[in-house]
Amino acid sequence: MNLPNKLTILRIIMIPFFLIFLLCDFGTAGRYIATAIFCIASLTDCLDGYIARKYNLVTNFGKFMDPLADKLLVCSAMIALIGIEDAVVSLPSVVVIIIIAREFVITGFRTLAVEQNIVIAAGFWGKLKTICQMAMLIVLLLNIDNNVMTVISYVLIYLSLALAIISAVDYIVKNRQVLKG
Repeated sequence: MNLPNKLTILRIIMIPFFLIFLLCDFGTAGRYIATAIFCIASLTDCLDGYIARKYNLVTNFGKFMDPLADKLLVCSAMIALIGIEDAVVSLPSVVVIIIIAREFVITGFRTLAVEQNIVIAAGFWGKLKTICQMAMLIVLLLNIDNNVMTVISYVLIYLSLALAIISAVDYIVKNRQVLKG
């Protein structure tokens, strides 16, 4: 197993630890440990892709598991944040539902493409969506109670939502031949 795939597996292993520190009563320290774990896991997402492309270590396992690990991390964090009672800014459940629904639609779309031997690379809007979602989650996890961070939180929440929708539409429009098959 190559390094990028090991990083992907590490990211998946980190998810339960992230959730334990976020959801169990470890106080403020638990929240910051959870945020640190989330940040490290997010960095492995960038690093594994970079290493795989740079050193030509792209594998079928990586093509399948890397996006899945990313979705597991981000969706777990969003779902967990819905129920956080001491949140300065609450993540609206409708935003989470729309973002997760987008992930299901695109995963289904990718499955159709694979069945037709069509490879669909991640696009600009999808990458921007992921970056924005990770930034949103980090800001929400930090839970800093001041006016500037509150505004930044709301901007990132609704920018993440908009980018989820824009990237889904872009993805489907650019690859509409998949629907014709």
